[in-house]
Amino acid sequence: MKAKLIKEVKNQGKMKNLVKHRIAVATDGKDGLEDAVSNVFGRARTFTIVDVEDEKIIGVSVLENPALSYHHGAGPIAIKMLIDDGVEVVLANELGVGASDILKQHNIIYIQAKPGTNVGETVKKALRTHKRKLSQIS
Repeated sequence: MKAKLIKEVKNQGKMKNLVKHRIAVATDGKDGLEDAVSNVFGRARTFTIVDVEDEKIIGVSVLENPALSYHHGAGPIAIKMLIDDGVEVVLANELGVGASDILKQHNIIYIQAKPGTNVGETVKKALRTHKRKLSQIS
């Protein structure tokens, strides 16, 4: 599998492939890149969605978690929402076994993120340190 090539652009007379990723970060609030990574996944209050093109953040939105109040099965419900939103990468503290399996079944990459850390910095760090893993997105 290769990273998703969105378009080609002319760069100083050379063609350059642009690679785009849609990343979801389990978060505590609605502050976008300034928010903090949640210590939970399935019952995270929100998910900050970060669109990245060639390792540059080009868009940010926040989705409320429809499974926040669920006593059981919150992870799969949250993942369904992320799948429907076109997410390819999930950054979160920890995942349950069921959530982890569902992500794998849908070829969504999971990268562990430290709870309480800044979302913008967490995304940038993941882009720097997980280049090989991110290049496997189909």
